Amino acid sequence: MKKLAIVYLLCLAILIVPLFLGVGPVVASVDDWSMFRGDLSHSGVSSTVPATSADVVWKLETGVPLDSSVAIVDGRIYVAGNDGKVYCLNAVDGSQIWVHSMPDQSAISSSIAVANGRIYFGSYDHYVYCLDASSGDAIWSCQTGDSIHSSPAVADGSVYVGSRDGDVYSLDALTGLKNWRFSTGGIVDSSPAVVDGKLYIGSADHNVYCLNAMNGVKIWSYTTGNAVLSSPAVVNGYVYIGSQDNSVYCLDAQTGAMVWSCQVQGIVDSSPAVVEGYVYIGSGILEGNTDKNIYCLDATTGHKVWRYDTPDGVYSSPVVVGGYLYVGDWAGNFYCLNATNGVKVWLYETGKITASPAVSNGLVYITSWDKSIYALGIQMGTNASPDLSLWVIGVGVVVVVVAVVAVLFIFVIRKKTKATKR
Repeated sequence: MKKLAIVYLLCLAILIVPLFLGVGPVVASVDDWSMFRGDLSHSGVSSTVPATSADVVWKLETGVPLDSSVAIVDGRIYVAGNDGKVYCLNAVDGSQIWVHSMPDQSAISSSIAVANGRIYFGSYDHYVYCLDASSGDAIWSCQTGDSIHSSPAVADGSVYVGSRDGDVYSLDALTGLKNWRFSTGGIVDSSPAVVDGKLYIGSADHNVYCLNAMNGVKIWSYTTGNAVLSSPAVVNGYVYIGSQDNSVYCLDAQTGAMVWSCQVQGIVDSSPAVVEGYVYIGSGILEGNTDKNIYCLDATTGHKVWRYDTPDGVYSSPVVVGGYLYVGDWAGNFYCLNATNGVKVWLYETGKITASPAVSNGLVYITSWDKSIYALGIQMGTNASPDLSLWVIGVGVVVVVVAVVAVLFIFVIRKKTKATKR
């Protein structure tokens, strides 16, 4: 029986160790922020360690204003600039891993999505691009009918994105071939959320759409009073989204029926973050509107819980981590607020901010019109890459398993020796 136990443990070690060494299935880290708004539901929420300080850990000057938001995967950040450059940087110190320059230097405001070792984004040159995440090498491109401000979502082997030609596209993630396209009546700057086989997106034709993600067939649409450039958050069976009719909407995700709407005094191009029964969103200025606030709403009723006044419009979309809310404004202020009561925790001043923040491992990453990428917060004190960390864990597992096997082996040998002496 002891021999069988040893054999069993050896087999178990062979099966377990590769999982820790990265051979087995890849599980997304809580520190990853792999696409615009963080996940396919666009919740704007993460369980990573929050950034509790406005200290500048590192700063990279790019030479051009930045509208694209940061994606973070496996200790690397991916972000694009308005000069057509795509950057891959070390998330810890901002050092450059690679830079890919687009041939025509077309601006990129679309935020990058990272999936299965590839990155995806749209460009002002009308194309959707796919690059190798490790090297920055081009893999494929697919042309749409106009510039792309929408940020892609990648789900079940497909890339979903909107275009200013008024269409929503589904592309094969491996080849870039078009699966389907759905035509709306206006530009589509909104970025798609994909939940339970359904795609949710807004359009400048005033509508919020729910499409079958597999074939692009419309399931329902809801008409607001103006253009919908905000991107939806789909949480607990409800769709939360803003409109330029100065309202925030909550719709039933299955039927599109309106559950509630909340009127503010400014356009709502900002996209909501939804967590623990609250909706967080910003408002902006257009044609005489004076509302320049960050709002917290009750997710069930739409009632205003608190608001924070800013000196200019809020077009950036908030992120909530560990009870802190992070968002920027058009005046160049980047805020960390207490998510419960809206009290300011800290403030960092930079250039105009339209991009949304991303938070990972105690740092918040922002881009600005002052032509820089920032990492603010407190460095967590590790320079080890995720791959090295996994390797160290794997070695630890090997040592433990070998030690157990050795003890059992010695125990069996001693038993045999005693039996022989008798």
